[in-house]
Amino acid sequence: MSDEPAAKRARTATGAGADAGADLAPAEGTMLFAVPKKGRLYERILKILDGCGLSYHRKNRLDVALCTNMPIKLVFLPAKDIAQYVGQGNVDMGITGQDIVAEAGVTVEEVCHLGMGKCKLAVQAPVADRVTDPATLAKPCRVSTSFPNLTRQYFERLVGKDKCPTISYVSGSVEAACALGLADAVVDLVETGTTMRAAGLEIVGEVMKTATVLIVNPKTQHRALVKQMVARLTGYLTAQRYSLLTYNVERAKQKEAARITPGKKAPTVMPLDDDKWCAISVLVQKKEVADIMDRLAALGATDMLNFNLNNYR
Repeated sequence: MSDEPAAKRARTATGAGADAGADLAPAEGTMLFAVPKKGRLYERILKILDGCGLSYHRKNRLDVALCTNMPIKLVFLPAKDIAQYVGQGNVDMGITGQDIVAEAGVTVEEVCHLGMGKCKLAVQAPVADRVTDPATLAKPCRVSTSFPNLTRQYFERLVGKDKCPTISYVSGSVEAACALGLADAVVDLVETGTTMRAAGLEIVGEVMKTATVLIVNPKTQHRALVKQMVARLTGYLTAQRYSLLTYNVERAKQKEAARITPGKKAPTVMPLDDDKWCAISVLVQKKEVADIMDRLAALGATDMLNFNLNNYR
């Protein structure tokens, strides 16, 4: 962990000036939690923080917000910097992508997968070039990317250090490098592939799969608070994927109904006034609700009700 004073580390992490030093210095017992300040996942992460019960007010143009109901100080940073700050101990915990963690080469703990931002870091070449093997992109080929470390490691494993292509760093619009004649291939993130195809590129190799994760500095002194936040995050994310389904079914068909709705652990079965029937409550994945209700109806189940969840533990 850095030997810099806590106040100086906090100022560095937020890019704030000296006048804000008093506000940025973490109080004793306060955990610093870094979250992306903008980007495609920003709004979704704000919803997650709200779902976890964090109450805070972020002042205009200030990238630090003190939670009023927990000893946590939120630090809003560029996603590409969060892994570095967590790894160095400038902040205790953060949300970023696995690709960014790997590119930074820092030692952190992945304590929770957030189930979003899933994509892959891929080698892309012009369709017109008909590249079928990324090994053909060896020296003297040129490769542009925002992930120079991962790209270099990938090609060194593939073709050897001596034949590694020339790798140039670009911070944005990576897919335009080939069309501009700046590169023979690029290494960039691919989610839907729309941008890639629009640029006339295709995937010719995969560097890694990636998703958004919650990471923690291995030396954090806030283990209990980290555990509490992981439980809250896991509960909220579970509630987003599942809903509660209740229905009545004949006891003679209970086992067959349980095969349709096994639940996360097991269904909750309750008796009815009619001994031949029972009521079942169970968690089902939201994306499967309609199909499951069709199958239960075919089985003879009745009074099916589906409820959205706000949280889950």
